[in-house]
Amino acid sequence: MSKRIYIFDTTLRDGEQSPGASLNVQEKLEIARQLERLGVDVIEAGFPISSPGDFHAVQEICKVVKNATVCGLTRAVNKDIECAAEALKGAVRPRIHTGLGVSDSHLQHKLKLSREAAMEKGVNAVKHARKFVDDVEYFLEDSGRADVDYLCQVIEAVINAGATVINIPDTTGFATPEEYGARIARVMNRVPNIDRAIVSVHCHDDLGMAVANSLAGVMNGARQIECTVNGIGERAGNTSLEEVVMAMKVRNDYYQTETGINTQEIYNTSRMVSNLTGILVQPNKAIIGANAFAHSSGIHQDGVLKERTTYEIIDPKDVGIPESKILLSARSGRHALQHRLGELGFHINENHLDKIYERFLQVADTKKLVYDEDLEAIVADETSVVPVAYELIRVQVSCGDNITPTALVTLKNRKGETHTDSAHGTGPIDAIYRAINRVVKVENTLTEFSIQAITKGVDALAEVTIRIQQGEDIYTGRASDTDVCVASARAYLHALNRLMDRATRASNNVKLEHI
Repeated sequence: MSKRIYIFDTTLRDGEQSPGASLNVQEKLEIARQLERLGVDVIEAGFPISSPGDFHAVQEICKVVKNATVCGLTRAVNKDIECAAEALKGAVRPRIHTGLGVSDSHLQHKLKLSREAAMEKGVNAVKHARKFVDDVEYFLEDSGRADVDYLCQVIEAVINAGATVINIPDTTGFATPEEYGARIARVMNRVPNIDRAIVSVHCHDDLGMAVANSLAGVMNGARQIECTVNGIGERAGNTSLEEVVMAMKVRNDYYQTETGINTQEIYNTSRMVSNLTGILVQPNKAIIGANAFAHSSGIHQDGVLKERTTYEIIDPKDVGIPESKILLSARSGRHALQHRLGELGFHINENHLDKIYERFLQVADTKKLVYDEDLEAIVADETSVVPVAYELIRVQVSCGDNITPTALVTLKNRKGETHTDSAHGTGPIDAIYRAINRVVKVENTLTEFSIQAITKGVDALAEVTIRIQQGEDIYTGRASDTDVCVASARAYLHALNRLMDRATRASNNVKLEHI
């Protein structure tokens, strides 16, 4: 009989901690709705005490999520727990996720607590959380490097205090699958009251073993996996939701497990998270990469054409990737475009459809054929929920051998006023950005610039992703166009609009009286 494994998604909390992956409230709500369609059991919506924005996001997610548990992270501090409880009030199924480190490294250098004091603090945190919710998860940070005897003692104590879920994280991605599986097995065998709680695994990918470690944990008694869409997260990332779910589905003969995930929503979810965070999915990424179901070798092509399973162990339709693609051109009408967008999982309202269709015709006139990847980029550009302080009206560049690169830009602000300025630069993109800076006048540092062709051919859409920094904050911008200079200008304005939106919200923020 298959064992039910619960999927705990922390894309909106641990995943958002990826540098440059900051999301606004509307973007978090959009992802939360999609995660519920995907069928995750738990959505870790944020860390409410960390900022008023995170508090508000958790509150709003609680209002729209009806089937999944909504979880808020806290430290083992009463004020954190009370803040999370307040943010989670509207949830149908609220969970408070609290805890402390258990390795000697964390106790001595980070917490500066003795083992006994840390255990007492953790027990008190669980008892305090149980005053507000019935579902309390306790994390034992850096369990992968902790003394097993002490680990088991803390687990027994917090379960007695009321913890319903025990999270045993490999926080630094240090463990091997054999070690981590054995650690879960020892906990299952040595903690006398472990049957009163669900054991959860939370693995990081510093050595590329997060998925393998999570599956090893499941094989040794864990019943919840904590993961993120596309595997995003701190440093090298977290356990990849799509990989761990499909591993258990494809190899059900081995793992003998089941989840509540609607796997046909995996691709849509992956693309949404990638577009909103600006973190690109590598082409050879398992399950959802652009090349995951592509065959270039003649031998492979011959085999797949005769029988798909000769080289594909997963039917692409099982993860929401259509086997065939409709090639759209400028001769395609609105209905054909809307139909194809629907097949790709986009449900577009009329206002957005008008903008998308206008942009589609511009691209089709240039490219002749418009591919699914082009459509996804167009939708991402035209349905952005970032408030627009400035939009690009025109960009003109002069550059070449023995010519000083010069850019002329015209921008329109939210009042409808247009501003034109020009600047020289070391290259055309530098000149464009200098000209934009002369109009916008917002201090920032460009920390990353990347460009890639979305499809093949010299007429492919160029997708530009940039990151800018102001103080400690990083903002991501992305845009696509057949003209690299136009895409670069739009991407820079996208990031600047994020920066200015956050600054505006911060200046208008009113402190929450109840925190």
